[in-house]
Amino acid sequence: MERSRVSLSGKERTFSPDELIVSKTDPKGRLTYVNDVFLAVSGYTEQEVIGQPHSIIRHPEMPRCVFKLLWDTISSGHELFAYVNNMAKTGDNYWVFAHVTPNFDAAGQIVGYHSNRRVPEASALDKIKPLYRKLLEEENRHADRKAGLDSSWRMLNQAVADAGFDSYDRFVFAITPNS
Repeated sequence: MERSRVSLSGKERTFSPDELIVSKTDPKGRLTYVNDVFLAVSGYTEQEVIGQPHSIIRHPEMPRCVFKLLWDTISSGHELFAYVNNMAKTGDNYWVFAHVTPNFDAAGQIVGYHSNRRVPEASALDKIKPLYRKLLEEENRHADRKAGLDSSWRMLNQAVADAGFDSYDRFVFAITPNS
């Protein structure tokens, strides 16, 4: 799939607050299931995405440190709630409030991941967008990608602590109305 050729359109997509975007992946993050809402919002067909990395919908303006947080959390067997800006096949973007959980087999081994995404509250995005913009700027400020990630990771953790929380999840729920 030639995703790298997609140009950002500058258009934002939305979906209905009563809809859920659902996807499942294998342990390496390759899509094994997507629902109709995923397909409608992303603009891809099922044939185009099954077997592809979930990152096929990753928006280039998402800070990498948020994905580090996500993978560190779910690969250790814990769930995570996070705000994510995704990119449709056309280059449109769409924000989601994601709940990602690991799936376990009978022996307690992670066999994949499940994600439900809903429409985020605008008031929460008013707080998340400036933070993510600063994190991305910090990542891009460094010629060395690892140094940029390490620096933005520290910034993310400091922002959460400065807001008075001991985890990103607690921070997210504090800014999410009706959570």
